[in-house]
Amino acid sequence: MIVTRTPFRVTLGGGGTDLPSYYSQHGGFIFAMGLDKYMYVTVNRPMVGHQIRLHYSNSEVVDHVDDLRHELAREALKAHGIHDTFEVASIADLPAGTGLGSSSCYLVGLLNALHHDRRDYVPLQALAEEACHIELNVLREGIGKQDQYMAAYGGLTVLEISPEGDVRVRQLTPSSGDIADLVASTHIYYTGALRNAKEVLVDQNVAMQQKESVNHQRVADSLHRIKDLGYRILEAIECSNFDKWGQMLDEHWQNKKQLSNKISLTKVDAIYDEVRARHNVLGGKIIGAGGGGFLMLYCAKNHTKLEQFMFEQGMPRMHYTVEAEGTKVVAQMGHGFRSVTRSLGNKENS
Repeated sequence: MIVTRTPFRVTLGGGGTDLPSYYSQHGGFIFAMGLDKYMYVTVNRPMVGHQIRLHYSNSEVVDHVDDLRHELAREALKAHGIHDTFEVASIADLPAGTGLGSSSCYLVGLLNALHHDRRDYVPLQALAEEACHIELNVLREGIGKQDQYMAAYGGLTVLEISPEGDVRVRQLTPSSGDIADLVASTHIYYTGALRNAKEVLVDQNVAMQQKESVNHQRVADSLHRIKDLGYRILEAIECSNFDKWGQMLDEHWQNKKQLSNKISLTKVDAIYDEVRARHNVLGGKIIGAGGGGFLMLYCAKNHTKLEQFMFEQGMPRMHYTVEAEGTKVVAQMGHGFRSVTRSLGNKENS
């Protein structure tokens, strides 16, 4: 039995430019943060029986991998030559559909476990690209590349994406004091609304792919500004100018809402306007593609009053910190293995 732990993520800058519909024309830029909230995936080879057993929010028991309804699990198992006699189970700290990259966390965690099951240890970049291939090329999902890479790497990470789709990864190493200051002022609140990221991203993809569309230039211009903001947000955080980051967060949100009318919610917009006016919030945005999930707000003072107000609106605060590592094996037992806690990375795989 092998258990992996894979962190969720929050995008700090450049969100939306990691989709092929944009980066294939202009290149993409992402600056994101891994969270200490996780997807856990367990794989096991049963001693008896020939079926595949899959346990997630539902349960599936099938005779052959092709019969699985769960697309990510099906394609991951097929890619590793597993057709029957296998068991996969998953649990998560946070629900799916909240904008924190849960689907890619599941896939990267599963692929990590499958590589360890075969004792085939690959670099993080290769693991992220394997997940991208399954989601973007095999399943043809209308999503980007940041979730797979952030699941693999965690940390405060910068992704530069070329028009050809190549990804250059750089990880920041801020002091523990800077991390504490950033996290203390960057609040995350649960809205209670769930959404399908692919549905929210449809408008953006269609507009970028159809240059004759009346929406093409508007969406392209918004993404250009979002990418430029991503570079400026990175610079502000590297310089520990967190209030500047908070101010640019509002600019980012205004541009993001130009991508689709599905990005925000009327209730969230009203609350956002009020906390900006009355609770020292410099900026904020819905995390992920939009449409629900978590709301991120930057508040440099009087945190308790903001937290109480948001709680009264039915939006509790999620306390978190930065997870410096990406996907890792946290338990490995049986079949000649001993229990371990191990990261998947170049140093350990050399």
